[in-house]
Amino acid sequence: MNNTSAEGRSTASPDPEERPAPVPAGADPDRLRSAAAGCRACGLFRDATQTVFGAGASDAHVVMVGEQPGDVEDREGDPFVGPAGRLLGRAMDDVGLVRSAVYLTNAVKHFKFRRAERGKRRIHQKPDAAELAACRPWLRAELAAIRPGVVVVLGATAASTMLGRAFRVTQQRGRPQPWAELAERSPLVSAASDGEPDPIDADAVVVATVHPSSVLRARDSEERAAAYADFVADLRVVAEL
Repeated sequence: MNNTSAEGRSTASPDPEERPAPVPAGADPDRLRSAAAGCRACGLFRDATQTVFGAGASDAHVVMVGEQPGDVEDREGDPFVGPAGRLLGRAMDDVGLVRSAVYLTNAVKHFKFRRAERGKRRIHQKPDAAELAACRPWLRAELAAIRPGVVVVLGATAASTMLGRAFRVTQQRGRPQPWAELAERSPLVSAASDGEPDPIDADAVVVATVHPSSVLRARDSEERAAAYADFVADLRVVAEL
């Protein structure tokens, strides 16, 4: 329902079903996952099958952050198990990164989609700024619980929520950058409550690369092979840190 303000602007009424993310302070990833199952911080919970929280080693040296779960992840409940996740797994194998030793998560924990005009296909939709902000406390809590030495940012949406909208993955991909130099511009830090500690240690490094789904979207096999080789090269940098 919309109301009209005194200045004549149309304003949306608060949704009684939506409420702040119930993030338990100081929780480990398992407890965070349980709490996130009931998250109603934005409207994406209504159409999604379930919350898809991060998964992997709770003491991981490497954390990888993508955009959001896809159709397969939404149905199965685990991150990076669809086509893009399988490509990521193959690339990790190629550079010697052990998936079970890495923590995989997303900036948004619910699948945002629209229905195809015909059939039952669900078409991915990019999360908006409000949805990213609503889910950011979960990402902060995951990083704070794990304290990784390396954070891999997969794609522009993850880069935006972690490093700010001015960060350009295409210009800075594959380059290890100290978190201490990035933190000042990070929404993870600027949106934190007063006194809330930085979720990432100052000596940690961040490596940005494309989201694996972008490799799958290449126009032909030649372009896809080149995109995959570039992606593997970025992950090889991570494997050596």
